[in-house]
Amino acid sequence: MRKITKTICLVFFITVMSMVKLFAQALPDIQKSFAQYNSNLLQEKLFVHTDKNTYTAGEIMWFKIYNVDGITHMPLDFSKVSYIEILDHDHRPVLQEKILMKNGTGSGSLYLPITLSSGNFLLRAYTSWMKNFSVDYYYNKQLTIINPLKSPEKPTTTSIPEYDVQFFPEGGNLVNGITSVVAFKAADRWGKGLTFDGAIIDQQNDTIVKFKPLKFGIGHFSFKADKGKNYRAVIKIAGKTLQKSLPEINDNGYVMAVKDNGSDLLSVTVNTNQPAENIYLFAHTHNAVKLVETTMTDNGVAHFNIAKEKLGDGISHLTIFNNAHRPVAERLYFKRPFNNLTINTAASQQQYEARKKVAVAINITGKNGNPVVADLSLSVYRLDSLQHPFLDDINSSIWLGTDLKGYIESPAYYFQNTNAETNEAVDNLMLTQGWRRFDWNDILTGKPPVFSFLPEHNGPIITAQITNNITGRAMQNVVGYLAIPGKRVQMYTSASDSLGRLIFNMKDFYGPGEVVIQTNTTIDTNYHIDIKSPFSEQFAKLDLPSFTVTPAMEPAFKSLSREMQVQNIYNATKARQFYEPDIDTTAFYGPPYKSYLFDNYTRFATIDEVLREYVSEVNVRNTKNDTHIMIHMGTEYLSPDNPMVLLDGVPFFNMKKVFSFDPLKIYKMENIPYTYYYGASGEEGILSFTTYKGDLGGTEIDPHAVVMDYDGLELQRQFYLPQYDTEKAYQSLMPDFRNVLYWSPNVKTDLQGKDNVEFYTSDQPGKYIGIIQGLTAKGEAGSQYFTFDVTK
Repeated sequence: MRKITKTICLVFFITVMSMVKLFAQALPDIQKSFAQYNSNLLQEKLFVHTDKNTYTAGEIMWFKIYNVDGITHMPLDFSKVSYIEILDHDHRPVLQEKILMKNGTGSGSLYLPITLSSGNFLLRAYTSWMKNFSVDYYYNKQLTIINPLKSPEKPTTTSIPEYDVQFFPEGGNLVNGITSVVAFKAADRWGKGLTFDGAIIDQQNDTIVKFKPLKFGIGHFSFKADKGKNYRAVIKIAGKTLQKSLPEINDNGYVMAVKDNGSDLLSVTVNTNQPAENIYLFAHTHNAVKLVETTMTDNGVAHFNIAKEKLGDGISHLTIFNNAHRPVAERLYFKRPFNNLTINTAASQQQYEARKKVAVAINITGKNGNPVVADLSLSVYRLDSLQHPFLDDINSSIWLGTDLKGYIESPAYYFQNTNAETNEAVDNLMLTQGWRRFDWNDILTGKPPVFSFLPEHNGPIITAQITNNITGRAMQNVVGYLAIPGKRVQMYTSASDSLGRLIFNMKDFYGPGEVVIQTNTTIDTNYHIDIKSPFSEQFAKLDLPSFTVTPAMEPAFKSLSREMQVQNIYNATKARQFYEPDIDTTAFYGPPYKSYLFDNYTRFATIDEVLREYVSEVNVRNTKNDTHIMIHMGTEYLSPDNPMVLLDGVPFFNMKKVFSFDPLKIYKMENIPYTYYYGASGEEGILSFTTYKGDLGGTEIDPHAVVMDYDGLELQRQFYLPQYDTEKAYQSLMPDFRNVLYWSPNVKTDLQGKDNVEFYTSDQPGKYIGIIQGLTAKGEAGSQYFTFDVTK
């Protein structure tokens, strides 16, 4: 008997050790696959601070964009361009801009044209790199724009139901005979949570469980699924009764239960009706692996106790793998971050008269209570019946909003308190999220992510596609030339890839203008070039609430319209003042070998005479069918090929066209008498002509070229701050109807964590609110507000 017992123990020991060996092999493999997949998945998160949330058509919207690393939340200097759009209720863009990003931030403004109708609009922001991922992770924010002169437009007919009710079993599935926590969410068609009463009813109309939401239409209940029964949810909302089916009940599977009892440990229980096996728990926060643990099921139950300190702040993914290393259950868990900024700020007084100076002191400390340097934005605007305090902030956005799909109602609520109700509410929110931001099958099979959009590391990227005019086939290895006509030479080259794409990396490209894209038409003219829009053509399933004008709103409408019109009449020129961008005006070829200022020489009537008479580096030869320009490449070599000839930065390949230039309209010519390699092209010298006006001097561009209006980066508008620091200015009869008293995207605290700002009140009485928010170089984020009154 003892011998048998020893044998059994030996077999058990060998079995356990083989399992341990299996664990040691399997867990690193999963971690390695996860790390490899995410090594190229840098995630950007954007947050946009706007000066306010409700605008009048004809006003200017001011904003600052913050870009942070998806893992560390530190400012991310990755993309140099961000895209900002305002979409109407049909997801049609009504305004679009490209914003320069530097050291993780960028700022700008949008003039809201008076052609806009009253209504709710969606502000969204993203980068080119973010277009490689789900559109659900763009930054989105609702804005209201009113126009007393135009009625709200009616949205197009939609098939979206009036109410949306969804159920989410914890872990992902209902399993026959196993009790599950089931989260639910009920919202109207615009995503706003609803208050209701509900019950789960079986086929015999017996009530199994009753439920109601805790907050924002979200809650949960416990439910033991029996596949032999037919269940339905009966929900009473606003006098209406709805019936919804529950998710399908599986015969076999795994049910996950996460419990947070307020201690330092998080309990994770897995129930299954499968035979005893090894179960793995894989936890990661913002794609950074935090822990991997394993245990064996005992009578269909496995337990894990996780030390919360091992998880990162914010949202963690908890995934259960079975013995076959397949993900079988997953849910999200939120660990409240405690590395927020503490911002103390207030106006020097609580009440001011019109046109008086307001001084605001700012004092910021980090999580350890020490002063910190922070990059902030500050807006001060008037509150009224249409203009409300800010609804979102940088802290809740980067910790919640940008990590979750869909519309999150009042994300700031989850950070305001740390009581039991708020903790339960945020856990309910986690339960109502789907499985994952990526596909585990892609990770485990080693399938690399596919990227269709390049990051813009240096500036805007203009993408075009070149195809054969006859066959429509994408053409490869064709050199394209892009130019921006003007006095500053801006020309770029690109060779098409296997998909026929021409990719031009622009530098210091600002403001509205036009681009010219062409190939060397002396070689082939059978090409079609299509310039692609850089703006995203995908849209999240976010619907905007309808906007109804009530009689009670009319006084506020008239008042805001009057303020806008007065400001535009008396301060229109101040609203059109822009900062000059800091750009390098040197041409792509650098300092020229020689520059010829035509005014310093005898004027000739043709370019042929100009080149022959005083450009010693050039030989002109006329043949029966053509004209050639040959450049002396050194002392002994005369280039047999024509050089690249530019007029206001635009290449001209036909020498007959070059000799049609009007020299009387040309200011200068620069000469590069040596072989020059630039991007995809190699040129036997360069002759660059510049006209007085930068308008090509009336020369026609090759008809095969594509000419298109195209905006570069937005120019920075100056925010107008009147100064009433003299008696004359104070007594001025010029009306001041500003409702935004101050806006600055560049508030920065010093080493003592302090800064001070000053501005003057306007002639508009009322209550004003100041919103300040931002972050530190370490990713500590925070926001705060202050208020004061202005009297007549």
